[in-house]
Amino acid sequence: MIISYQGVECFKISQGDLSLVVNPQSKVSADITLFTTHESETSEKSGFVITGPGEYEIKDIFIKGFLSEASSIGSEQARINTIYLITFEGMKLCFLGALVNPALRPDVLENLEDIDILFVPVGGSEVLDGAAAYKLAVSLEPSVIIPMHYSKPTLELFLKEAGQKVEAIEKFVVKKKDLDGKQAEIVVINAE
Repeated sequence: MIISYQGVECFKISQGDLSLVVNPQSKVSADITLFTTHESETSEKSGFVITGPGEYEIKDIFIKGFLSEASSIGSEQARINTIYLITFEGMKLCFLGALVNPALRPDVLENLEDIDILFVPVGGSEVLDGAAAYKLAVSLEPSVIIPMHYSKPTLELFLKEAGQKVEAIEKFVVKKKDLDGKQAEIVVINAE
């Protein structure tokens, strides 16, 4: 599996000929496209498009979407955010989206077990801040934590909270067996 970061909350996850994109910021080619807070530009190249909670099975990829809330910049009203749990190539990936409240509902928490890779927003103000993001991330007990939606200062705060020094990589190439024995290891991927 190859995971690349396109900035903010956008990731491309691919294995062989199969690709999944989360929160693309422009039209992109993928077999499956997920949106956590809003639908952006799509085309026939977007493949199967998922925009909210529910259970989906597409090309041997199992996806469960759970309702949470996101901030609404400049507004008192909360927006809907979808947390996705994706089972792909024998690994469980959890994508928290634009999560603003670290207190997840009990029905969501009971479904977020045995996470291999957790994508967590660490940007503060419009999403979780570094301390809240790290506390939530370790409570979910993933093998690997991938921060997203960050600036250099907010990423540094998150890493300080974690007590880890991490060198950013261009893309994360991983197999299920590579995750054996890992506990909350942070992987920072440079945006393309």
